[in-house]
Amino acid sequence: MIQEAEAYDPERSEETEPEATRRDAGVTESARANRGWWDRNADEYQVEHGTFLGDDRFVWGPEGLDEVEAELLGPQEELKGKEILEIGAGAAQCARWLAAQGARPVALDLSHRQLQHALRIGGVFPLVCADAGALPFADGSFDLACSAYGALPFVADPRLVLREVRRVLRPGGRFVFSLTHPLRWAFPDEPGPEGLSVSSSYFDRTPYVEQDEQGHAVYVEHHRTLGDRVRDIVASGFRLVDLVEPEWPAWNTSEWGGWSPLRGNLVPGTAIFVCERD
Repeated sequence: MIQEAEAYDPERSEETEPEATRRDAGVTESARANRGWWDRNADEYQVEHGTFLGDDRFVWGPEGLDEVEAELLGPQEELKGKEILEIGAGAAQCARWLAAQGARPVALDLSHRQLQHALRIGGVFPLVCADAGALPFADGSFDLACSAYGALPFVADPRLVLREVRRVLRPGGRFVFSLTHPLRWAFPDEPGPEGLSVSSSYFDRTPYVEQDEQGHAVYVEHHRTLGDRVRDIVASGFRLVDLVEPEWPAWNTSEWGGWSPLRGNLVPGTAIFVCERD
């Protein structure tokens, strides 16, 4: 049972800052590290970004591209009655918006604490705490699936997730997911001018790892080139029908980590893959 979230305590922090490095990290280590990271940081994340995300808004990334205008899952009026899986749902803002359109969403996340925030905000749809690489659903359970910066950036084997998503989709089903644009991995993760100079090879696929004093990973993010992502999608049984690179809109003056108006007007920050299962 998902328990309701307690109030966020800004004084609560890790005793020591983790060391940032680039090294290999496999499926099990990545999942364990990221489950722990999101459980520890869910409160701070919702405090910092909750206003931008809203309680019942479907935003694809820091640029602020909204599903209301993008319709990447299909026309808004056709969502009614559709069974939709949101992967890496966090506080389930996207699932909440989908429910408001008459859809029947299920919100899934690896982090129990993130789902506590989903429970705190409320909603009449299931919350499931599970790994995206082992979805606890029968074959052909959903019409659509979506993931806004969830799961795929953090897994060592993206094809494992993609094949699981394909399995639970019905024939003709669509999976739309967004993540950090692969080009961003060549630049420092800084919103200012220092984030505009190439600092590493775009082709270096070594994972970004934060580790504790014992060398245990506490956060892992995996890099795949744009071509890698396309090959992963096709090898997993999907057709790639669109690749969206949102431009930074004039109305958005906020910074989010390394995303900012300065960088967003010059280089893409988000890649959105629109995939269909035959």
